[in-house]
Amino acid sequence: MQTPEPLGGSRPTSRDVARAAGVSQATVSLVLGDKWRGRVSERTAEAVREAARGLGYRPNLAARNLRLGRTRTALLVVPALTNEFFARVYTGAAAVAARHGFGVVLYPSPDGIGPAKDPFASARAALDGVIASSMASDALKAFRGTDLPLVMLDSDPADAAAAHVNLDVADGMRQVTGHLLALGHRRFVHLASAVPSWTFDVRAAALVESLAEVSVRTVRAPLDVHGAMAATERALAAPGPRPTALVCDDDILAAGACKALRRLGLRVPEDVSVTGFDDLALATAVEPELTTVALPAEHIGERGMEALLNVLAGEAAAPDLLPVTLVPRGSTGPAAGS
Repeated sequence: MQTPEPLGGSRPTSRDVARAAGVSQATVSLVLGDKWRGRVSERTAEAVREAARGLGYRPNLAARNLRLGRTRTALLVVPALTNEFFARVYTGAAAVAARHGFGVVLYPSPDGIGPAKDPFASARAALDGVIASSMASDALKAFRGTDLPLVMLDSDPADAAAAHVNLDVADGMRQVTGHLLALGHRRFVHLASAVPSWTFDVRAAALVESLAEVSVRTVRAPLDVHGAMAATERALAAPGPRPTALVCDDDILAAGACKALRRLGLRVPEDVSVTGFDDLALATAVEPELTTVALPAEHIGERGMEALLNVLAGEAAAPDLLPVTLVPRGSTGPAAGS
């Protein structure tokens, strides 16, 4: 089908599409708004889509949103923009949002403990909903006072929210400890994040439960390489037998631990095994490569956006728990002396 040029060479309108397809503007609205099924034939719908493509027509979203009373915008609140995990969460959420004509605004709240301030004069006027990833409940007070639906990712399921999507981080830690116990390790240090967070609390509880019959000490560290190095050096300087395994709350801490061990003249994994958590790009950039737990970051972003869309459509969103996977690599080996 040959489509005529819009009159006057101006930006094409729905009227131009209707004229090119030989249908009414109402039919164009139904087809391009994806509400044509049961009202318009497949042949007519394809004719409208072809005419729109030929003219380079794009719906005027601003005008449509004024009619609908909605902005088709979601806010994704994360603890930091520098962490690869949250970039991948955003990628997944944005991909699903784009398929439904939504946009996603990314907004950081320092360390996930907030408080996260309303980034707009009024979130209620500027947004359709909020997705919060790995955030403390108290950090979200600015949004709890509105009627905006809130979907929480990797967060305490006891917190009030329209929907929850979580990673099975407890099982991830059980996989780590099972792997190390099978290698003969019995003396552990838990290099724990100093950031207060539900996800880190769950990891710690699972570790303590899994290692109830062996020796475990906890040393806290800020979430950066230098902080992890200092914490590792403190752990190794403590009196008593040297630990044979360092279990780290994330890959950044594990990278710092490996660096500290090398500076102390110890080999990984021959003298001390090290595990991470998250499977960031960093995990394969260090040598030896890190044994870690792969978290499906993009998938949790996708499921979070899908949950928000379901809530906006008036549908119930059941709690969601996504599996995680241990990835054994070179940083773990048999316990020294075993």
